[in-house]
Amino acid sequence: MTVRRVGTAMVLGLAGALLASCATGPDPQIARRAQTELVGMPKERLLACAGVPARQAQANGREYYTYVSDPGVAINPLGGSSIGVGGFGGGGSSGVGVGLGFGLPIGSSSPGMCEATFVLGPDGVEQVSYPGNASLSACTTIVQNCVPPAPR
Repeated sequence: MTVRRVGTAMVLGLAGALLASCATGPDPQIARRAQTELVGMPKERLLACAGVPARQAQANGREYYTYVSDPGVAINPLGGSSIGVGGFGGGGSSGVGVGLGFGLPIGSSSPGMCEATFVLGPDGVEQVSYPGNASLSACTTIVQNCVPPAPR
């Protein structure tokens, strides 16, 4: 095997490993644990670990903080279009390609969306809830900085 082929194989192998590690996504167990482990957390600590909520309301002596995570939404300055340029060299030949792609949004929300609502009373967090159709992996991105590591 030539040095060039070994280098190409290594790059492709590393890229595959990186993509495989990204495909698993955040651990949904963290979102489940948050529903019990964050009860009693003071408001100041919640704001410090989760940040500023997307929405907040007050009713009946309670505060409601809603955080939103939607990793499937991205703003494209080209209005749904994209242009790509790629190149590959190997096996004694090389090539360069140029492509143009268009995306069409289908549906009203991403399957990776979550809205986590925290109910706060005088003694801190009383409840953490997610909609029934929420992706717990997406919910994990909201609460992961607040949940302590799992005991081993």
